[in-house]
Amino acid sequence: MDLNELQQTRLGKLERLRAAGMEPFPPRVERTHTAAQVLANFDSFAESQAQIALAGRIMLRRVMGGSSFAHIADESGRIQIFLSKKDLGAESYKLFADTTDLGDIVGVQGYAFRTKTGEPSIFVQRWTMLAKALNPLPEKHAGLSDIETRLRQRYVDLIVNEEVRETFKLRSRLISAMRRFMDERGFIEVETPMLQPIYGGAAARPFTTHHNQLHQDLFLRIAPELYLKRLIVGGFERVYEIGKAFRNEGVDRFHNPEFTIFECYQAYADYNDIMALTEQMIAYIARELTGGTTITFGGHTVDVTPPWPRIAMRDAIMERTGIDIAKATTLEALVAEIKEHNVTVDRQPTWAKLVDELLKTYVRPTLVEPHFVIDYPQPLSPLAKRKPDDPSFVERFQPFMFGSELGNAFTELNDPLDQEQRFLEQGRAEAAGDDEAMQMDLDFLNALMTGMPPTGGLGLGVDRLTMLFSGQETIREVLLFPHLRRIETDDQRPAS
Repeated sequence: MDLNELQQTRLGKLERLRAAGMEPFPPRVERTHTAAQVLANFDSFAESQAQIALAGRIMLRRVMGGSSFAHIADESGRIQIFLSKKDLGAESYKLFADTTDLGDIVGVQGYAFRTKTGEPSIFVQRWTMLAKALNPLPEKHAGLSDIETRLRQRYVDLIVNEEVRETFKLRSRLISAMRRFMDERGFIEVETPMLQPIYGGAAARPFTTHHNQLHQDLFLRIAPELYLKRLIVGGFERVYEIGKAFRNEGVDRFHNPEFTIFECYQAYADYNDIMALTEQMIAYIARELTGGTTITFGGHTVDVTPPWPRIAMRDAIMERTGIDIAKATTLEALVAEIKEHNVTVDRQPTWAKLVDELLKTYVRPTLVEPHFVIDYPQPLSPLAKRKPDDPSFVERFQPFMFGSELGNAFTELNDPLDQEQRFLEQGRAEAAGDDEAMQMDLDFLNALMTGMPPTGGLGLGVDRLTMLFSGQETIREVLLFPHLRRIETDDQRPAS
């Protein structure tokens, strides 16, 4: 490695530790408590003078002649340590003073006491280096604020920015709450393939890979939907999965090529049952994370207490644009209506895609309070069951909040003949230029021919939910390692 001057200086201290007989990367350490455990029962520890062994990273360091103070941090928090030349011994004290730096991970043993100013501290009787850091931490006052550096060196970001660690602790608690909610309602968690011979379950472009031994192209899944519905065919009545999905699409504040999806399917249920499940689950998560049912995001506070308002997609678009999608039923007719009403949307290759663009452009940004947009046009929803009273629309909904769609849900299509025609329509859409159209999946059709009961299904974006509950404006802040453009000249070293 080509080390800079600061790294060379720290390397010299590492070599001095070894020369003094202290291995700077020992294989193990004795640790009896965390910093938080000591602080929570500090007076008891101080009174008993019990031996305490801690380990942590040096985050603050003050060497003052014959005595030194430092703050060490573990995952639970920080605590001050005190080292005295008189009590530690001249050789050990000098080694600490001369070879330690901010960022080093050390182990200390001693007892609890309060300084003259009353600060809880550990009087160190022995210390050892556990990991000598060759890279310096970011400068204290400037911190680590550059977004690109933070995301590329998330390990440093987590060290110096406590609020970042808290975001990912919240994410973990959110997923745990989702699991508890589903488990309590009789759902079982399952795992389905991430490598699939035919991708499906969503409108998206896939990532393609190749299995050498089988001489077969495979796709990273864009959704687990079609495999989960096979399990409903197989006799499981309530299943869910939390896992990765992959979509070869653009990167923006709401999208990352790799993301975490939650999907569940319930036999003998429809989209009304799933709407109730969705609003109940999000209210449950809110209570688990915040103790209440309100969420604050982007300067707005909303209450997620059920029931949420339902609004038909046709009505939502008509109210905001004046366009009736039930009357403009061809691409040419819809384009004409858009021009007549002076509506501006990006050009799309199919009628269904253009309707979806109207929803995204004119409806979605207005839905700050929790809402369900329901009853989508059939061509926009190739896996959803038709409405009995109007077969041109399907029983589908999407939950919206803070101007963002959180997921997708249907009364699932279980008629194999209708599903075959939908797949054929998708093939025609692909031929018309829709590169996100679904593929024909003959095995899934065969599963439906075996018989799938009436079923309701739901997919939610775990990352987007985490954004809302943590107040983060971009998905990159709730992914530990988001996808970033490679920089060929970036040597990945922290700024000195």
